Parts: sequence; structure tokens; C-alpha cells
Amino acid sequence: MSDLIFDMRACASCGLRYPLQRGNSFGTRCPHCLGETQIITSKVIRDEEKVIEKNTATKSGFRAVLLDNIRSAWNVGSIFRSADGFGFDHVYLCGITPTPDVEAVSKTSLGAEDYIPWSSHKDAVRLVLGLKNEGWRIIALEEGKGAKDIRKVKNIKAERSVLLLGSEVTGVDPDLLELTDEIYSIPMLGQKRSLNVAIAFSVAAYALSGK
Repeated sequence: MSDLIFDMRACASCGLRYPLQRGNSFGTRCPHCLGETQIITSKVIRDEEKVIEKNTATKSGFRAVLLDNIRSAWNVGSIFRSADGFGFDHVYLCGITPTPDVEAVSKTSLGAEDYIPWSSHKDAVRLVLGLKNEGWRIIALEEGKGAKDIRKVKNIKAERSVLLLGSEVTGVDPDLLELTDEIYSIPMLGQKRSLNVAIAFSVAAYALSGK
């Protein structure tokens, strides 16, 4: 891949300001009113493949995320992208969670599945039992009794830790919760009591990194 050049264009008719990749087949007509546009400024977007070696060199420890029965391929793809960005080392896909073989996952992840290893498992409980026997620290993101405020968590120093996320509808499997070392929740201040699972993962990943 090569660097991408985007032109910020402005429409002389309706005033719309928008980015357009140079050489895009859609042309330079305004997408809103089809008026004439002109370039205001340009920006070069670096090819991610050129900087990946530098980014991976900053990782420390071994952290994984386990997605159990996440239904939305879009959410899974988004989590892949965030997991790579936060330096996670593995993504476990369990139950009915779609894999990057599903187009919607790979489309949303923007190729992150090529940089972060992943594996598919039918039974998350069996997988976690095995991880615990190997000395992994098991952390669940879930609300309810026994959950700790994630804002108060200290940086996770464990060399091998896995963050569990459950179904968008039913949450984390109760049998998985029984196997956890810690349960954390994200305090909600509005009327809605939960976040989209992909957004919740990003919030948790940031908090657990101690940044």
C-alpha cells in the first residue's frame, strides 16, 4: 500500500466542506448539490503498514480479549480495531461470535485482524478453565453486584490477563463470571444503563492500561 492523499474541498454553491481522496472515481462535484468545488487544503494519510513495526515494539505483557456470543459483526470488527490500537495480543471469539471470515467483520476492522492473532472457540467456559489452569488472570466487564468501578482500577500488571465481554443482550455468561478474578463496570450517569459493547471495550481497555 502507499500513502493516501485527501483534499478538503468546499462547494461554491451550498458551502459544503468535505474530504475527498485524490483520484476518487466519484469526481469533484459536491455530493450534496452537485455544484462545483475547489480544494481548500490537503492531507497525507500515512500507510499503516509502514508504522506497524514501531507500534508493536511498545507493547508490554500479554493481554487478550474474549468475545462470547457477540452477535453483531460490526461490533466485532470495531473491537478488533480497538484491540490492535490498545496493544492487545490476542482476540478469542467464542460461541456465535462471527470471525473475520465474515465480510462485515473484516470491513469494520479495516484489516486489524491481519495484525492481531485470533482464534475461534465453541465453548468459552471450557476455554477460560484452561486459561485459568495456565495462570491467566480473568477479568470481566459487567455491571451488577460485586462489580468494581473501573475508574478506580490500577494498571493491570499481570503478564497474562484476559478481558471478557458477553452478549449485547444477556451480558456475560454466569458460569464465566464464577471463574473471574475481577469484575469491573463502567458507571453510567444518564438514563441508559449500558454502552454499545464495542465502545465499552474501548473504555475498559483504556482504563485497564493505566494511561
